Amino acid sequence: MKIEHLAIWVRDLELMRSFYVKYFEGESNGKYRNDKKNFESYFISFGSGARLELMQMPGIIDTKNDGHQQLIGITHFAVSVGSKERVDELTKVFRKDAFEIVGEPRWTGDGYYESVVLDPEKNRIEITA
Repeated sequence: MKIEHLAIWVRDLELMRSFYVKYFEGESNGKYRNDKKNFESYFISFGSGARLELMQMPGIIDTKNDGHQQLIGITHFAVSVGSKERVDELTKVFRKDAFEIVGEPRWTGDGYYESVVLDPEKNRIEITA
C-alpha cells in the first residue's frame, strides 16, 4: 500500500497552487470544477510519491490555523528534497521570500535533517534531506 494523495482545503486556490509548483517543483493538472457543488481543485504531482490535492469550496469552516500551535490531527507533511545542502538552500529561499521559518535546519533525534516552513496559509511543511 501507499498514500495516494493528501488533500488540503485552502482559502486561495491559485496562490497555494503557485506556491507548491514554484518552491517544490510540483506539476499541476488543469483545474477541476464541479459547478453543482461550486467546488474547485488541483492535483499537484512531485515526480514520485503522494500527490497533493488543493481544494476550495464556499462554506468550509476556517480553522484559524496559525502554524505555531500544535493541534490533534494532521499537523504537517514532509517533502524530501534529496540532500542536506538542498534543505539549506531552499530554507534560505523561503526566508528571502518572507515565508516564516518555524524550524531552522537541523539534525533531529530520529535521524532526519530538516527545516520547517509555513506555506502561505500557515500549513507546516518539513523540508527533509
